[in-house]
Amino acid sequence: MMKILFLSQYFWPETFIVNDLVRKLSEQGHEVTVATAKPNYPGGEIFDGYKAWGVQRERFAESVDVIRVPLWPRGRGGSRNLILNYLSFVATGLFLLPWLLRGRKFDSIVVFAMSPITQVIPAIPLKWIKRAHLAAWVQDLWPESLAATGFVRNPQALRMVGWMVRGIYACCDTLLLQSRAFFDPVARYACRSKLVYYPNSIALPSEKTVAPEVPTQLLEELRENFCVVFAGNIGIAQSIETVVEAAELLRQHPALKFVLVGSGSRLEWVKERKASLGLDNLILAGRFPMEAMPQIFEHSSALLVSLRDEEIFSYTIPSKVQAYLAAGKAIIASLRGEGARVIEEAGAGKTCEPESANALVESILALMSLSPAEREQMGSAGQSYFNEHFDMDRQTERLVEILASRADI
Repeated sequence: MMKILFLSQYFWPETFIVNDLVRKLSEQGHEVTVATAKPNYPGGEIFDGYKAWGVQRERFAESVDVIRVPLWPRGRGGSRNLILNYLSFVATGLFLLPWLLRGRKFDSIVVFAMSPITQVIPAIPLKWIKRAHLAAWVQDLWPESLAATGFVRNPQALRMVGWMVRGIYACCDTLLLQSRAFFDPVARYACRSKLVYYPNSIALPSEKTVAPEVPTQLLEELRENFCVVFAGNIGIAQSIETVVEAAELLRQHPALKFVLVGSGSRLEWVKERKASLGLDNLILAGRFPMEAMPQIFEHSSALLVSLRDEEIFSYTIPSKVQAYLAAGKAIIASLRGEGARVIEEAGAGKTCEPESANALVESILALMSLSPAEREQMGSAGQSYFNEHFDMDRQTERLVEILASRADI
């Protein structure tokens, strides 16, 4: 049995893959503690039952102790709130966690290192205080992702962020990389001997899972039409403009619908375009808990993943790719690089160049022209690939093996 501290700015009831990994580790008999912030992603407001300020404690999956430090909410947009959100977690984590975790021993500390990479910083003094192995599970490339999203454009500022990243990586003992394509970019800032490929995964729902009710109207739309479902963050990185343009080009196909499940910074823009263009073939379904997604996926005709045409995104495997593969449905991928490679290698669907509405339309029509049996074969191939490469039970065991071997436990 290992004693593991997970540190993450994002955690349940926010929907992230780290939730399932923590649950699986606990089910496999490991003692897991989570240090996190107050949930507010993606809407920007603190969830009901939580307060922005003050420390809160709770239990997750019956046996996991969760400690939450104060956080400045993201708000509904603007760089000021976002920067304060990031910095507040660093500040409260540095100041409070050594005290809140006093007396506890850990073999390893694992940081779920989504953007911002700064969330690794509170784990660094804890590593020294607890004499624990520190592993960062790198989800995004910094500073490249800042430049790609346009959040930081100044070359000198990006250079300074690069220095910070180098310092953070130097303090980590292991860097777990979610994509094989991350090795060379991360090696510019870290010793290559620290790098280990550790892909994202998802936990398949168990028979005991009680799925929340999905509105009957949405299920009827999914059953009665050829529905291409996009699930997840509706933001800048997802090139949602390409999806809306494709919907406009395909409006003459009454039985073909685009269903967007989720929310994000570009949702209001999508609503405005839908209204101004009269896109009846574009359905904005809203957000649903992760437990509801298998039912939505089951009734869809195809699942859509898209990213902007930036070099940084070619290195990434979007986490929804694993969810789509597990769902056993044909996938349409408007992206290039590692994510496209996985889908092509699995034989799980159609890929096309990103940020091209015409290419996306061609892929959708090509998939639509196939027989249901052919699309089902693609879905089955994707599911088999998922079981071989991304199964959560296997990945949980592998994480323990990695930590145990590198921490000499």
